[in-house]
Amino acid sequence: MSNLDYVTTELANNVLTLTLNKPEQRNALSEGMLGQLCEALLSAIDDLNVRVIVIAANGSVFSAGHHLKELNSHRDDSDDGREYFKKIMFMCSNLMQAIINHPKPVIAKVQGMATAAGCQLVASCDLAIASENSKFCTPGVNIGLFCSTPMVALSRNMSRKQAMKMLLLGDVIDAVTAQQYGLINQAVSLEELDEAVAQYCERLIAKSAVTLRFGKGAFYQQLQMPLSQAYEFTSEVMVDNMLHNEAIEGFDAFIAKRDPKWQHR
Repeated sequence: MSNLDYVTTELANNVLTLTLNKPEQRNALSEGMLGQLCEALLSAIDDLNVRVIVIAANGSVFSAGHHLKELNSHRDDSDDGREYFKKIMFMCSNLMQAIINHPKPVIAKVQGMATAAGCQLVASCDLAIASENSKFCTPGVNIGLFCSTPMVALSRNMSRKQAMKMLLLGDVIDAVTAQQYGLINQAVSLEELDEAVAQYCERLIAKSAVTLRFGKGAFYQQLQMPLSQAYEFTSEVMVDNMLHNEAIEGFDAFIAKRDPKWQHR
């Protein structure tokens, strides 16, 4: 395990766990937290030992969102904080896109409250498993700052009506409701959280890393396309995938009724 101050990293059994490590700041997405989390994700892109990434957190709060005191301290800047605010929003947007664009599956392991940009972080991950005591909200509207950037992730993962309900009212929802809304995949007891995430990781590691890379990339790209373009694009992806040696091995193994031997490259 290495400690990056804001984020600890641990690689075991092809799973890289990035743990938000500022519980005394409610794991706020400060400038330091955003920078180190994004750096750790980018460093894992070409690491062949990393097959799955888990984003977890220390303490009772997963993430309280942006570090409001840090942001507020720049209101005395000559431009009232505009350039610093733009910098932080840019860093946060880059982080969320680094997750979406990452070639490897990213799982949010949520053990507590995820608020505003913290909720955005959960929604941006490919999969999310949360303890039943976890809670979620986008309460910016209550302090005069609408959660506009979290809206991007929420609106792409939940029904519009439920996303708007969270954004307009700022109410807290529990993990069971979050699962019903489509924000998370599964709600389990806190005692079962480690095992539940481990099972997801195990199943993902058993797949071909190349195939997952083909599929994850295509999934997010086709979402932005009109229907006919999406089919044209994904057809090309499937052809490229089918010609890859991993698909050749998968076909041969299926026909021969044996387990495939993935090369992951």
